[in-house]
Amino acid sequence: MKLHHNGQGWSFFLYLCMCGAICESFRYSMPEEKKSGSLVANVLKDLKVDVKELSARGARLVFEGTKPYFQLDSYSGNVLLKDRIDREFLCGQKDPCTLFSEIVLENPLQVHRIEVEIEDVNDNSPQFFKKEYLFEIPEQVPIKTRFPLESAHDADKGENTVQNYTLSPNDHFRLDVQSHSDGTKYAELVLEKQLDREEDVQFFLILSAVDGGTPRRTGTAQIIVKVLDANDNFPQFGDSVYKVKVKENTPRSTLVTKVEATDRDLGPNADITYSFSQVSENVLRSFNLHKFTGELTVAGMIDYEEDRNYEINIKAMDGGGLSAYCKVVVEIEDQNDNAPEVTLTSLTSPLPEDSPKDKVVALFRVTDRDSGDNGKTAGTTEANLPFVLKVSMNNYYQLMTQQPLDREKASEYNITITATDWGSPRLTSTRIINVQISDVNDNAPVFEKSIYEMQIRENNIPGLLIGLVHADDLDTEQNAKVTYSLLPGKVSDQPVSSYVSINSETGNLYAIRSLDYEQIKDFQVSVRAVDSGSPPLSSEVRVQVVIMDENDNTPFILYPLQNGTSPSNDLVPRGAEAGYLVTKVVAVDRDSGQNSWLSYELLKATEPGLFSVGAQNGEVKTMRPINQRDTFRQKLIIGVRDNGHPPQSTSATLSILLVDGFSDPYMKMVDIPKDEAVKEEDRTLTLYLVICLAAISFIFLISIIVFIAIKFHKRRMFMESSALNFPVGPNFQENCGDAGAGSLSRAYNYEVCLAGGSLSSEFKFLRPLFPVFSVEPTQNQGNSRISSASLDVPSHAADGQLTNQARGAVSEDAAARSGGPGCTGNQVAATANVNIGQNDWLAYQ
Repeated sequence: MKLHHNGQGWSFFLYLCMCGAICESFRYSMPEEKKSGSLVANVLKDLKVDVKELSARGARLVFEGTKPYFQLDSYSGNVLLKDRIDREFLCGQKDPCTLFSEIVLENPLQVHRIEVEIEDVNDNSPQFFKKEYLFEIPEQVPIKTRFPLESAHDADKGENTVQNYTLSPNDHFRLDVQSHSDGTKYAELVLEKQLDREEDVQFFLILSAVDGGTPRRTGTAQIIVKVLDANDNFPQFGDSVYKVKVKENTPRSTLVTKVEATDRDLGPNADITYSFSQVSENVLRSFNLHKFTGELTVAGMIDYEEDRNYEINIKAMDGGGLSAYCKVVVEIEDQNDNAPEVTLTSLTSPLPEDSPKDKVVALFRVTDRDSGDNGKTAGTTEANLPFVLKVSMNNYYQLMTQQPLDREKASEYNITITATDWGSPRLTSTRIINVQISDVNDNAPVFEKSIYEMQIRENNIPGLLIGLVHADDLDTEQNAKVTYSLLPGKVSDQPVSSYVSINSETGNLYAIRSLDYEQIKDFQVSVRAVDSGSPPLSSEVRVQVVIMDENDNTPFILYPLQNGTSPSNDLVPRGAEAGYLVTKVVAVDRDSGQNSWLSYELLKATEPGLFSVGAQNGEVKTMRPINQRDTFRQKLIIGVRDNGHPPQSTSATLSILLVDGFSDPYMKMVDIPKDEAVKEEDRTLTLYLVICLAAISFIFLISIIVFIAIKFHKRRMFMESSALNFPVGPNFQENCGDAGAGSLSRAYNYEVCLAGGSLSSEFKFLRPLFPVFSVEPTQNQGNSRISSASLDVPSHAADGQLTNQARGAVSEDAAARSGGPGCTGNQVAATANVNIGQNDWLAYQ
């Protein structure tokens, strides 16, 4: 076994070290017919690595389109024979017979080309194509005439092929061994003694072919020489050598050339036949010679890659046995009939998406079996890819990154490598290289919405699901695993974590406590989504949580006050007509929306058909004229209900007094008499009352002045501290109309006609709300004097807040008229304005 180093000149220039991953080449040789497992060579010394490094770098053998005859032991560096090699079967007559492979080392990537030359051994004996050869020689053939003999074929090469021929001893012939231009031996039979057919009709000779191997091998054939009668003219060819060119892949039966010989004899001695002489099996497979015409035609596949030229010896023999010889040299012209081949040497897959520019992804080689321009190749790849091809020596290509990779846009690439030769027509072949792109954490989670709006009803149970936030991450596996958390914050001066919590895995948002719409109507939280990559990436989103109102508040009666004190009495003259405004029930509800829409209804009344309540404004009006038979004291129960689900309700109790006038004695009585049958009062009582009124008129006038001064001072102080002021009109028309139902921003006036002398008793019914005052009679045309007190209802609480509340309204300008043209005689008209104070509203709040 021999090792050929790169010190030789032709090897040095052919296998120069290439830049990049392509390194030097090594040449080895070994004889054929070695047993499987035989040592071919040890590459450690040539690779300049030790056994550990060889194994660590994943050394392996890559073959180029042939059967893998060798294997590499990475633990010893030995290249071992995998299967027995028959040089003749593998290469035929090609010399040298070389097997090509490559040793690939990773980290860093190196490729070393290995050429193993298969040396011939003498394992084949020379063989003749026939066991017997017949020569018909006329007896008049002159001495020294030469008769070419068929050469023996030996599949071996070099010294192991035929080196000599020998002939069995005889008296007439000797053997002359000569060499062709290519060094092969051939023999000629030389006539040494004149033939005499009368003495010897035929001769039997043994021709032996001996090779030069060790041990030598021999092949034999029998030569039969038949002596013919005289034929003194030989065939003659026009040319001794015919040269023609034939393109490979020429169709069968195509004429290559035509040889022609002539003979001057006549008759059968002039009939010439043509045949092959000393030709190889390749010639017999590829060409056909017409026996009578001498036409040489194509008989089989002509392949330039198998044989580039043929030398064909043709014999022309006449009918008398004389023959002549010529040579046809057929030169095969190459055609572009082999497509390029792409051999992948190394591939990096999967490839991280953050790989730098100019990183080697794959290494491959493009080869073509054709020659010349037909064998020149070029490799290309698709456009618009983040990869580029870089050409190295010996048709090696490196596939390298040229642009940043993004796995989220393309998780893999099927890269088509197109190899094209320079022949005409050009042939191409393709190979697809699949490159997987591995993920790195380069994408932050992205929420589905820029802001989330969620709703939850008040009075919820703790732990109730409010909603879901979700973020997607374009990365994969751990880089796409998202966890959620709440960012620190405040809600009503308390940590946001005391209101809501979030499931870190699903993004579900839960309420921790029960929420109250009347305390907080909405709040915001911030949620962060973090992936599990390294380093982790995050994003944030704002969540708006809106509290939805529930009907959890009962309507509250603002007027009349239901605070447990002595109820107030509303006075209605018995002369009031149908539709007379008695009073107005005012209520509010702390809820919002339809939960605060209030409706009023009369639940119970002393006289069911006497009074009605406005369903929307709470106004209490008479349904018919009041007569003398109606009960003096009327008690009404008014129900107030909101529009929620389920509805909430409350009730208010009203006390209404039916009076004839301010002069009647009813105002002085603490207990109202139950006898309603008395239709007329004692006239003497009226007289006494008039005298009393005249006596105290002066005192009453002074009291009124003092009272008004004090009241004016208190009202001035109240107006400075209160947001609302309800003016009292000094004069009223005969019919006092509604001044805007449902509003709390106005004063509500009730005009009551009192008989003379009845003021002190009748105003006792107003004492729960009004201060005691007296009426001073005047002398102005006998008319009664008007005395006023005001009852003002604020439209909102002391802090100015009454949002989303349905407001009832106290009846406006309830001008009480006793029927007829007005209050006359001893009657005194008193107008009372009701005032609900600030403290009563605060008590509701």
